[in-house]
Order: sequence, then C-alpha cells, then structure tokens
Amino acid sequence: MSNSTTSFTEELRNRSDDEIKALFTLRPDLISPVPTDLMALAARANSAPSLLRAREGLDRFRLDILTAICTLEEPVSLHQIMSVTTSEAIGAVNSLWELALLYRDGERYRIPTNVRTLIGENPAGLGAKSQKPVDFALLEAAPKGAVETLQKMVWGPPKGQVADVKKAPPAIKWLLEQNFLIPFDSQTVLLPREVAMHLREGKVFKSLQPTQPEVVGVARKQKAADLAAIANISTFVRWAEELGHNWSDEPPTALRSGGVGVRDLKRTAEHLGISEPCAAFVAELLYIGGLIVIDTDDQILPTSAFDLWLTKSIEEQWHALTSLWLETSRVSGLIGKADTKNIAALGPELDRGGVSTLKKAVLRLLLEHPEIDPTLDSITATIAWLLPSRVNRDYIEWILREAEWLGLTGQGALSSFASALLRQEELGIEAALPKPVDHILIQADNSAIAPGPLTLELANAIGTIADIESRGGASVYRFSEASIRRGLDHGQTGDQIKDFLKKISKTPMPQPLEYLIGDVAKRHGRLRVGSTNSYLRCEDEGLIQEILHDKRIDHLRLRKLAPQVLICDGESNELMRVLRDAGYLPAAENATGVLISAPTVRRAKARPKPPRVIAELTSPGETLIAAALRALRAGERASSHKPREVPRTTANETVDLLHQYIEERASLTIGYADTNGGVSNRLIDPLSISLGTLVARDHATGEITHFRIPRITGVSPAN
Repeated sequence: MSNSTTSFTEELRNRSDDEIKALFTLRPDLISPVPTDLMALAARANSAPSLLRAREGLDRFRLDILTAICTLEEPVSLHQIMSVTTSEAIGAVNSLWELALLYRDGERYRIPTNVRTLIGENPAGLGAKSQKPVDFALLEAAPKGAVETLQKMVWGPPKGQVADVKKAPPAIKWLLEQNFLIPFDSQTVLLPREVAMHLREGKVFKSLQPTQPEVVGVARKQKAADLAAIANISTFVRWAEELGHNWSDEPPTALRSGGVGVRDLKRTAEHLGISEPCAAFVAELLYIGGLIVIDTDDQILPTSAFDLWLTKSIEEQWHALTSLWLETSRVSGLIGKADTKNIAALGPELDRGGVSTLKKAVLRLLLEHPEIDPTLDSITATIAWLLPSRVNRDYIEWILREAEWLGLTGQGALSSFASALLRQEELGIEAALPKPVDHILIQADNSAIAPGPLTLELANAIGTIADIESRGGASVYRFSEASIRRGLDHGQTGDQIKDFLKKISKTPMPQPLEYLIGDVAKRHGRLRVGSTNSYLRCEDEGLIQEILHDKRIDHLRLRKLAPQVLICDGESNELMRVLRDAGYLPAAENATGVLISAPTVRRAKARPKPPRVIAELTSPGETLIAAALRALRAGERASSHKPREVPRTTANETVDLLHQYIEERASLTIGYADTNGGVSNRLIDPLSISLGTLVARDHATGEITHFRIPRITGVSPAN
C-alpha cells in the first residue's frame, strides 16, 4: 500500500452515504460497535476477524475471483482480472468492492493488506515469483521428463521433494539450471509463479463456475408433500409430549460431564418407538426451549414451561420448536457418533458455529426449488458453491433428516407450512390437521388402532396404559405388562383400566387382554419399595427368597433385614428400575407404608438454563444503519478537530458563548467531563438552556441530549 495514491481509509471516506449503508448491510459486524470514525472503520474492515466473517459469506465464484486478484501485482485493472479469470468477473469485482474486500485507486483496484494473509501465501496453488528471468522457449528442447515434472506441480502445491538437490536427476537438474524450478532447501524445489501461469495458459483456475449448480432430485406433488408433512408435524409434537411425560415419570440422571447417558437415551427411544438419533433430537429441542432441564439433583425433568407449552395448539407448539431449531447452533447429529467420543444429548459439546446459516441456506434452496426431493449430492454441491467455507456433507444430511422429522419437508420436498414459516406468513397447520377421533379399535393381539389423531384427553389417557407401536394416518398402540404397570403406577386399578378401554373401543375387548390386565393388577404392589436409602418388603416370603438369590440383580447387594424385608444402599428409583427390568412388578410406598398409587407430576425445581448458542450476525435494520452512519459521520467531523483542543472557559464565559451559538444556530464543540473526570470533545447543535442544563442535539448519536453546564470545560466553534 506504500505505492498507493489512495489509501483504504481515503477510499472509504470518498464513498457516498448509500455505499457506506450497503457496506454495513453486507458486513454487519462493522457496526458492532459503531466505529468512532472512518479510520477506525477501515482498521476494523481490514482486521482478520472481520475479513474471516466476510469470506464465510462469499460464494465460490467471488472467492475464486478474489483469490485470482491476490495473484496479481497491485494496482490491478479490470482487464487484467478478466484476462486471468473470465469476462463474467465484472459482477463479482463490483460485489467485492461493495464488501470492501477491494478498494479503488483511480480506475484500478487494490486489496486491503490483510486480505492476502486471509487467502494464504499460495493462492490457487501458485508459488512465489522468481527473481531470475525465465526463457519459456527453452521448454521446446527440454530433456525427457522435465515437462512432465512441471505438470505434476502446475496446479499446486508448488513444492516438490527430491532426495538431494545437488544430486538431482538430469531432468530436474536441467529445470533448476534454466530457472524453471527454484531450490528451497536440500530436499525441496519450488515452482515459480510465472512458470505455473505459463503452463496454465494464463488462467489462474482450470475452470470457473459463475452460477450455482442446478438442484436436481425426485419430483413431488405439493399436495402429497403437505400430507406427509402434516403427519410428521403431528407425530413430532406427540413425540415431544410423550418424552416430557416419560421423563416426568422416570427421569434420567445426568452424566457427571453433563447430558443424557446412552442407556437412558436407548430406553427413551424404545418407549417412543423411534431411533436413538431421533429421540436425542427431540430431547435437544425441548432442552433448548427450556421445557426440560437438568435439575439440582442431576435428574432431568420437565419444567413448568412444559406445562404451558402443553396448553397451546399444535400449530403454536410446532412453531415454537421449529423456530428454535432454525436458530440453534447445536448439532444433534453429533450425538453418539463413533468418531466424536460419544457426545451426549444435552451435553455441552454440541455447539458448532455457522450451523444456523447452513440450515437457512438449505431451506432457501428448497424454497427456490418447490416440489423437488433433492438428492444429497445435488444439494451438497449447491451449498458448496453458495457457502464454500461452511459446507459439511454430514451436517447437510442431518439438516434434511431433521427437517423431515419436524415436518418442514414431506417426502423430501419443502412443505407449504415451511414456506409460510420462512416468509413469516400464516402457517395454516390447524386447518390442515385431520379432525381428532374419540375412539379406538382393540385387536385380538393386544394392540389397538386409532383411526386418526386422538383427542388430547384421550391421547394422554391411552398413553399411560399403552405404547405407540407405529404412527401415520392411523396409529397403532400396543398393550404390554410394562404399559399396564405404568397405568397402575398412575393410580388406576385393573377394573378402571378395563372399564375405560370398553368405553372408548368400538370393538369388544379380547379375553387375553382382560387376563393380562387382571394378572398385572394382581401382582402389582406385592413388592413395596421405600427409602432407607432403600428397602423392599413383601408378605410373600417365597418371593423375597427368589429375589435374594436372583443373579441378575446381584449388583444391588440386597441384604435381608427380616423375613419379609430386604434393604440396599441404592436409591429407590434405581431399585424399582432394576427390579422391573428383571421382570418383577414393585410399587412405591411412602414413609407410613401406604402405597403410592398416584404419583404427583414431577417438575424441575431449577430454573431453565438453555445451553449457550453461538449467535450469528444478521443484517441490521435500516434504522440502526442510519444511526450508525450518522454517528460515523459525526465522529469523522469531530476527529478532524482533534488537533485543536477545546480551550477552557470560565462558567460565565461558557454560558455567554452558549447563548451566542444558540442565537446563531451554529454547531460547536464542547469539552465535557464524565463522572470519572475524563474529558471528551462533543460536536453538538445547541438548542436551549434551562435550569443549569444545556439541551442540544449530539452529532454522534443524532439524539437530543442534556448536558450539565458545570461539567462543560470549554466551548469552541465547530469549524
């Protein structure tokens, strides 16, 4: 930049207000906080963190054009840029200038200092320039293997290895002698930039792609996609409800490092009838939304916010969870992957920068290509062009999978509900949901079919005594010993369960199901578990002996306290879980020995502490940009007066001068002391004086401000 007739700061100073506003829109980090003047703006725009953010927003074509410019000597003309790239580079150059990744020096362009560092020392695989002349005509008479050696290095990296430069093979020795290669050390040779560009026929890249690749896939009808999506929406909301209720009844215990253990996640997935990655995803969204939390005793429980969420309509519930998914930086797809050292759901290791931007980019592509279920290769290639710095095939695959679970897509194509969400329009989910039904059809194999979505009251009731086996237009519920036991734990009797099923079923209850309910109800509660840490008692001494000698539960270290009582050091919840896994049916009792048949709803005592989310900068609004520009221009004017200090004036002189400038309606600079005694210069338009206070418009903020006159150290004209 030392040879430049125009510096980066000067070029920014010459830009119009509209051009500066465009820069703030494209690079919002430049006004967070607002720079004091244009010199500070230039320094920030040329800083490594800001340049890194700007590069992450470049598509492949603009990044390639910027890389190509870094291979040229400054200043560069538009003709030079096009000669080493393509004639379609004009639009990219203008865009790079708007982003302040290039700046103008007359009719030519220069690059801010740190941009070259950002691109790297070998842009596009090109090495440094040679300090010695190179005669390309000699290549016509090059010895065998010489040209082939150069071709191996021409597209980078521009380094080659030899056993010993001084004892190099004849072809390499000739290339070194004729300056087609440069010795770097005893075992390394370098290909000069001029030689590589000659062999590349004057082009920096083999090929350039000015436009994004086409998204291809399987065609879908919008109606079919919406039908699939509305089923997914209903199902996902039901998963979230079931998980919250299940963790209220049987809360997992958080790992010491934070998060849900593998065993608890597997149990939850089996209860919901879904895969473990899907269960982890559901838990993550509830956790991010503060609907579940790791409590003070390390148990993972729903919060009171979960109860509020349950009272909302399905559309409101879905919108709340989906909006969180769009913004979160947590990647649930990492949970349980073999190469990620078993990262746990709800754990602290899931944050990844740029994920929210990637999600929105994928959904925008689907929005631009309606009625298409894109192939993973196609959408990955397009994202690789749009966001080359952030593309990750695994992340894209997980985003598409999660979008399908959420109902943002149906059969892989974007749903009308997702389109409305992205455009901030009415979602229309409630109107699309099928009418709820108030009955089931019990089958002979201990299953029941719900011919449509059940009413909320019926769904909650049936969910306590049966497990969902499959979902769709019609859901299938399965009755089992464990599900009936769960209903008994919730305070129902065997007769109440039978009466309830007879009432809501359009088909008669089969005899095997009646026998199952009766058998479980008869056995339920014969064992009683309480807290000593824990004890177990049973009037059937034979059953006590059976448990005491059961090898499957040896690790509990049960000890016989009396003929009908066993004790152990484990917690009562853990004792109940192990006994149930072993096929026993214990029930809990309170300190007085009364059976706890209707456990209260468990909620976390701790306040929700949603995990940290890596915030991503978004384009600021017009009002904020206008205020930032006003402050920047005011700071620039103030900085131009900094060499001349505001002279100190007495209190009487200050008041007289202020009255004079108010009458003249002229701008002035005042010295103003803060509460810590520091004095700063403020450029203002004085308006009035009242009760020892000056009312003026501060140029830095554009707002009317009150200045205490005793704190004004001096007054001087603004110019």
